[in-house]
Amino acid sequence: MSRKVEVVRTYLELTSPDQLKPARLEDHLLRLARVPVPSVPLVQRLYREVGEQYHWVDRWKWSSKEWIDWVGQIGYGIWILTYDGDFAGFFEFTSGEDGSVEISLLGLVQKYHGRGMGKHLLTNAVEIAWAIGANRIWLHTCTLDGPWALENYRQRGFSEFKKETYEAELD
Repeated sequence: MSRKVEVVRTYLELTSPDQLKPARLEDHLLRLARVPVPSVPLVQRLYREVGEQYHWVDRWKWSSKEWIDWVGQIGYGIWILTYDGDFAGFFEFTSGEDGSVEISLLGLVQKYHGRGMGKHLLTNAVEIAWAIGANRIWLHTCTLDGPWALENYRQRGFSEFKKETYEAELD
């Protein structure tokens, strides 16, 4: 049985590298690696493993062509975070023609929550985006995400530039 809920989506941005307030973990078991040639099945798996608990469902309506176009677009990148070889989380971003970079997804699997890895992952995502030439980095979160997500973004220096409300149907 599904129910409708009101969701608030918050958009945040960094407009200068000096706005970042980094938070890193010094742990030799933590590794972050770019996926050089992302495949649709891999991106789908990451999307499901991290996003299922947060109602990331929009992309499940996509056709095969939409998935292929998404993963193959110019400016798309995806990085995987592992802990001692175990999948811990990921982020993906897209580069806009205007020079901005959107961190379109960022998240951890449940068992790695509460260890500071989200701060570490976000710090790395921002630093990589600046390193590839971004002139602005933006993202959005919503009230369906973990309760610490918005605070993590703010603590890393992101500032809000837009807010919207919509209705979601939850199973």
